[in-house]
Amino acid sequence: MYRVGQAVVHPMHGAGIIENVIDEMSAGAARAYYVFRSRGSGLMLKMPVDNCAAIGIREPATPERVQSLVAGIPSLTVEEDRNWSRRYRENMKRLKSGNLTEVARVVKGLMHRDARRGLSTGERKMLRSAKQILLSEIALVQQMAYDAAERWIDEVMMTGAVNDGKTV
Repeated sequence: MYRVGQAVVHPMHGAGIIENVIDEMSAGAARAYYVFRSRGSGLMLKMPVDNCAAIGIREPATPERVQSLVAGIPSLTVEEDRNWSRRYRENMKRLKSGNLTEVARVVKGLMHRDARRGLSTGERKMLRSAKQILLSEIALVQQMAYDAAERWIDEVMMTGAVNDGKTV
């Protein structure tokens, strides 16, 4: 069970804070819900306490894990499927996994595709969402401003240059 004030990560909304735990009636029975506020977008969600594992709610990565992830971005492979719907479906599956490496893979693939060919409206929206998920956790864990995290990740994604994220 998470506690009020604790940082957690939602697979589709990124890092946020548990602001409250409330009880509400649902189908005639009282049910406990976490009130989650996304750090990046400010989105507020109510998540059933007993369903968090199924949703994929997890604790944020450690600073060491984030550093390792960022250092590994240049070597991340991305598949370049020509079929838009297959590519979109695979990327969505990666996002829903909640795995930070898979989210970084989606961001890298879409950023590189955008630089080469441009993106469709759907993929552009997916890129924004994937970056928000990735950056909200990185900014939280590394205790840095969102825009500084974005500059750091953009540089690593496009050039492969890895630094500590503090000097970008």
